[in-house]
Amino acid sequence: MLLVAAVFSLLQLANVTVRATPDTKNYLAYALSLSGHSRHETAVLTIDYACRGRASLARRAQSVNVLDFHDPDPTARFTAGCRAQQWRQLKERTHAGQGGHTLPFMSERFMRIFEARPGYPVFLVPFVTVFGITWGLWTASVVAAVAGGILAFLILRTLSVPLPLALTGQVLFYVLPCGTTAMRPMTEGLMLALTLAAVWGCALVLTRQRARAGLALIGGSLLVLFAVKHSQALFLGVCLAAAGALIGVRRRRCGRVPGRGVAAITVLGCAAVLGTLLLAKALHYPSQTDSLQDLLTDHYARPDRTRLWPEFLHLEADFWVEWTRRQLWEPLFAAALATGAWGALRRPAFGVCLLAAAFTGILTQAAHPDITVWGGRLIVLAWLLPVVGVPLLLEPVVQGRAAVPPQMKAERAHSLR
Repeated sequence: MLLVAAVFSLLQLANVTVRATPDTKNYLAYALSLSGHSRHETAVLTIDYACRGRASLARRAQSVNVLDFHDPDPTARFTAGCRAQQWRQLKERTHAGQGGHTLPFMSERFMRIFEARPGYPVFLVPFVTVFGITWGLWTASVVAAVAGGILAFLILRTLSVPLPLALTGQVLFYVLPCGTTAMRPMTEGLMLALTLAAVWGCALVLTRQRARAGLALIGGSLLVLFAVKHSQALFLGVCLAAAGALIGVRRRRCGRVPGRGVAAITVLGCAAVLGTLLLAKALHYPSQTDSLQDLLTDHYARPDRTRLWPEFLHLEADFWVEWTRRQLWEPLFAAALATGAWGALRRPAFGVCLLAAAFTGILTQAAHPDITVWGGRLIVLAWLLPVVGVPLLLEPVVQGRAAVPPQMKAERAHSLR
């Protein structure tokens, strides 16, 4: 397990500076603010990191451009232009009175979204303090991604899956879009790890190995998820509550007692939903209406929509039609989900919990039906289904081979020759 994690970490050295997204600088500014830097120092460090990353991408793109690969290195020119643009925008909004833990790179309403996500900046603080910004962000991303793979391994071992298949689940987390997305310096890496931690808690409860520890793991994951991205805590709470209720109903129909563990999972899910709604309102976090306005006005760059829900539902319907068309064109994701679901439902009770956790990715995408979001990061949680489900599907094959006596294996090998 540790060897697989180490190999994955070493491979990530191929890209240290170019994983940042436009949102990264908002989380970085928040982290630097929490670590005690002044607003000017935070601005200098954040803009320098963002522009160096963009310049590096521009240089790499030019080096393989069939027309421009022989041109002079554009790094200095691109960096200077990026810094001038960022400082100009920042000064305009600062003079207008925008404040907060983050820097006003965009409108105040948009920056409130990041102010409501302190969990990831808090996670970044020790890394950027010890290793500096570039290596600190890279190290933090490696830790989050490696943790996700290890948690997939632990879930499968808790379900008594053979060691080779547990390692397969870990490898699948790294090589599927989960690993790529977790390595970006954004909230998704922590969200994936925390969601897998909750799934591990479900496995501990349902297998009755360490039920109390499992429930503590579920509750703690939901609590931390609220700080990282409260919408994910809400979605996971809803899905786990529904999963627990479904398991309980199925067991009753089969003449069995649902069990305290299943009831506890349902109660924890309901508590997460209620707690998230109440805390978000008490802390004045952006509401669903704010989120829809952000979506439909291009981050508040346009006037607010007056017919918000009808327009959103129209976009939602069109989005899923186009999304389905693209998936049928390249059906890897659909095939992976189907295979993962098949494997997950070989363990009906746990499989329902895994399906519930993966479904939060569908809910996240449905809440943001933006086809232009690159890399499928909104729906990335759905990839947890094949990460854990595929090894479960392969389990009978591996166990069947292991059950064959050595003498019979030798006879089969001889006949094949």
